[in-house]
Amino acid sequence: MAEETEKLRELIERARFVLFDFDGPICRLFAGHSAEWIASEQVRWLEERGLHGLLTKEERARPDPHAVLRAVDRRRRGSDLMTELEERLTQQELTAVTTAWPTQFADPLIMTWHAMGARLAVTTNNSPLAVTNYLETRGIDHCFTPHIYGRTKDLHLLKPHPHCLNRALNAMGAEPSTALMIGDAPTDCEAAEQAGVAFLGYAHNERNAKLLKESGAEYVVSSLEPLLRVLRGQS
Repeated sequence: MAEETEKLRELIERARFVLFDFDGPICRLFAGHSAEWIASEQVRWLEERGLHGLLTKEERARPDPHAVLRAVDRRRRGSDLMTELEERLTQQELTAVTTAWPTQFADPLIMTWHAMGARLAVTTNNSPLAVTNYLETRGIDHCFTPHIYGRTKDLHLLKPHPHCLNRALNAMGAEPSTALMIGDAPTDCEAAEQAGVAFLGYAHNERNAKLLKESGAEYVVSSLEPLLRVLRGQS
């Protein structure tokens, strides 16, 4: 346990720039507006337009709105269909903000890190509008502004592509070696690796922890409290 705490301390103390994924490390965006329901609505919307064949059976069964978006983008990139599908997802994410749950210890961790002089950014596959709305409701938007890098119209640049991480690093003038990303998905880990950024996995259950470790994450925590304790000099 002492060895794990020391490794965590080293990781945190090296980080002058911290890149947070949004849905997971900062909040549970779909706590009251499930991602599974949104994904099924996307599939139904496509089927109503006679576009059932755009998705494979496996893709239709995946309860992940971003997976559906990526799959359709691969086949209809740049189309009006893609524009409308992405805009619908943005509206659903904005609705989800109203019932999102803050991740335990996320708000004080963010405020403490910011107060200690670290530069913070959000690097996410979610809509930047949804991220901004959520951060404003929590009163922590000033900790990140203007460094919120979310989904753009170029959907092929969603994570695991490192595009949003590179945008954050470039905008903040950060060397990758001085940055740390905190994410909860294998796509976050892969994006961090491609960007040359250290990665800390956050997993709220054993299944997610296993997936992160299988994706190459060396450090995985089940709570943000140990990070807060290190920053406050309590560990």
